[in-house]
Order: sequence, then structure tokens, then C-alpha cells
Amino acid sequence: MAAPDLSTNLQEEATCAICLDYFTDPVMTDCGHNFCRECIRRCWGQPEGPYACPECRELFPQRNLRPNRPLAKMAEMARRLHPPSPVPQGVCAAHREPLAAFCGDELRLLCAACERSGEHWAHRVRPLQDAAEDLKSKLEKSLEHLRKQMEDALLFQAQAEETCSLWQKMVETQRQNVLAEFERLRRLLVEEEQLLLQRLEEEELEVLPPLRESAARLGQQSARLAELIAELEGRCQLPALGLLQDIRDTLRRVQDVKLQPPEVVPMEMRTVCRVPGLVEALRRFRGDMTLDPDTANPELVLSEDRRSVRRGDLRQALPDSPERFDPGPCVLGREPLTSGRHYWEVEVGERASWALGVCRENANRKEKGELFAGNGFWILVFLGSYYNSSERAFAPLRDPPRRVGIFLDYEAGHLSFYSANDGSLLYTFPETPFSGTLRALFSPLSSSPTPMTICRLKGGPGDGLAPQ
Repeated sequence: MAAPDLSTNLQEEATCAICLDYFTDPVMTDCGHNFCRECIRRCWGQPEGPYACPECRELFPQRNLRPNRPLAKMAEMARRLHPPSPVPQGVCAAHREPLAAFCGDELRLLCAACERSGEHWAHRVRPLQDAAEDLKSKLEKSLEHLRKQMEDALLFQAQAEETCSLWQKMVETQRQNVLAEFERLRRLLVEEEQLLLQRLEEEELEVLPPLRESAARLGQQSARLAELIAELEGRCQLPALGLLQDIRDTLRRVQDVKLQPPEVVPMEMRTVCRVPGLVEALRRFRGDMTLDPDTANPELVLSEDRRSVRRGDLRQALPDSPERFDPGPCVLGREPLTSGRHYWEVEVGERASWALGVCRENANRKEKGELFAGNGFWILVFLGSYYNSSERAFAPLRDPPRRVGIFLDYEAGHLSFYSANDGSLLYTFPETPFSGTLRALFSPLSSSPTPMTICRLKGGPGDGLAPQ
């Protein structure tokens, strides 16, 4: 057989009888004929049998289709040897016949072979010109609707652009407001700083000279006393004649000695460190904090919400553990502090003494001596007439605070205590390189009907805070 005949036979064997194109995913029916899977599926569009073979018309009760992989390879070979020629406009790509009808259900153009295939028997098939006129009418109505939509879209676009421009102006105005307000605040802070420094200097000039004068006067008295003591010691070493000679004058001078004690100068400073708005700014670092009952000393009584603690009259029978403070009347906050900035406030009321601060997670909670930074405790202790820390003791403010704010900046090694009532600074620990986990510490040293309470911080930055 000649080569052209072989080539022609290959094309014929690799062509689907329905779409008249090379097979795509060919399947075989029970009668042995082959079709593209999609072509026979469309041809057998009815949900129930019997199903007729499009080629021999044999009937089958079920759709039994078997893949024909060798035929698929043959079709691929034919497609490579004889690629399909470009389909002219107006010609069916499947059957190479003129497109003369339109299926209204599938919205596709059909040729006569497409209509004969049975795939569109139940569909709305109309002549090409009739379908085009109906569709043109629909498209004209759609165009009218789309033009109206276009007008609305342009109007919305103009409104959106105007809104963008307005928003940019609002942002720029607010940016200028922020810059102006913070510049004004900086000037006010500088003025307040100068005013506080001036008051502090005036207070120093008012109190320090009398203190120095009193110290100098006491120094002179000490010098005269030293001279008299030396004289008496020398006279005591003399024989009887020397001891008694001119003794009247010596005894008179001894009797005239009258020590003038120094004037009592109150050590309570009138000028306090108070930065306007600082506590309000620190409140943005507030966080919820509760008490850990597993760490509470047996003498302490905690509220059900774990926010209040008071010192009870009786020692509770609680299990001893390394986590529990004993003998120190302390309890820790449940939340670990490992990084970042934290601020919390504690209502201490009018109790005579209390202690607040932080401690290391691994600090010895059975410590019997003083709790200080060297053994992992950074706490401020109020003892009624003065404050005490591991660094120094100092007099309290005129009115001891009823609410204390504590600010911790872990990375900066900063720990400060404030009077939350008026924003004045109580004490700042020297910069400390914190490491590991810290926990907040609470200690109601004295008994009081009013418990020590962690304030529930609520609302936005700068809002009031109230224990609940």
C-alpha cells in the first residue's frame, strides 16, 4: 500500500465519527465503535437508556464505555503528522460545515452536522438570522442599562476622588495638629521643669543655710568641749597643789557649758517631682493582672476574683511549697513579665504599711531577712513615716498616696513608683539589667479592714481607673 494511503487510513482511523476531528480521550462502546468521551456523552444526553450507538444504532441498556488508550496514542500521532488546518470564519470547527443555526440553551453556533448529532434535540435551535435579531434587541437593552451604570460609576468615581482629597486634607490637618500640640506640650514641660528646678533651688537655699549654720555652731561647741575636756584631763594628772590651783575658774567654765541642740528642720520636701500627663501616658501600657494564690503567705486572704488581698487574723492551713511565701507576708501576680513595658496600679488605701514591686521568678520565697535587689527583690516599702528600699530610706510625701502606680520597662531596666492620685514620682530604682522572668509582688504589711486591691484598668488611654 502506498504511503499516502497509509497516511489517509491513519487519519480516518484516528477521527471521531461525531465531531469529525481527531479523537480526544477516546472510549469504546460495547459494539466496538470508538468516539471522543465528550462527544458520546453529549450524544447520550438522556439520563436513562436505552442508548443507541451513533454509528451502527445498536441499543445498550447502560452506558458502558471503556477507555481506548492505543487509539488515543494513534490520534496523537495523526495530530502530529497532520495538524488540523485552520478553521475558516463561519465554519464549524468540529464538522467543517457552515454555521447556519444557533442553540439558545448553550448559546453556541451550530452546523447541520451538529443538529443531526442529537445533542441539541431538546434545545431551542433557531436559524442564524432570527437568533441574531433577537439577541441584538437584548444587547441594545443591555447597552442602555450599561450606559446608565457607566454614568453612575463615573459619578461614584468623582465622589471617591473628592473623598480621597478631603481625607488627605483631614490627615494633613491632623498631622499639623499633632505636631503643634506636642510642640506646645514640650514647651509646657520645659517651663514646668524650670519651675520645679527653681522651686527646688529656693527650697534648698531656704533650708540648707540654717542647717549649715547649725552644723557650724555645733562644730564650735564641739571644739570648745574638746578643749575643756583636754584641760580637765591634764589637770587630773597634776599633783594636789596643781590640781587645786585656780580650780574656781575651771569649775565655773564647766558649769557654764550648755549644749545648744540643733533646730529641728522638717525633712519633708515641699517640691515633688511631678511631670504633667506622665501617669496618663503610662496607662497605655496597662495590662490585666491577678494574684497567684499558690504563692500567697498563709496569713494572707485573697478575694474570689484574685484582685484583692488583706492580712488575716489567723494563719490558714495551706500546703507548704517552694512557691509559697513564708514567713514574708507576700503574694505574687500570676502573669509573668519577660519583656516589654508594663504598668499597673494598686489601691493601698490608708493602711499604715505596705510593700510593692517585682521579684525574680526563681527568688527564694522562704527568705527570713530583708528582701532587696541582691536576692532578687526590687520593692518599695512604706512604713508610715518613711519609705524604704534596698537603696535608701526617705521621708514620704505630705499626703501618702492611696493609689500607687508601678511602671516596668524590662529592656531598659527601669522600675518606677508613682502616686496615681496626683502623678508625683515616689521612687525610681537605679537602672537594672533585668534577666529571666519577673513577677509583680504585693504585700499588705499591716492589717486593715480595707484590702490592697489591684485596680481594674478599663477604657482607652487616659481614662480613669477604678478598682472593682
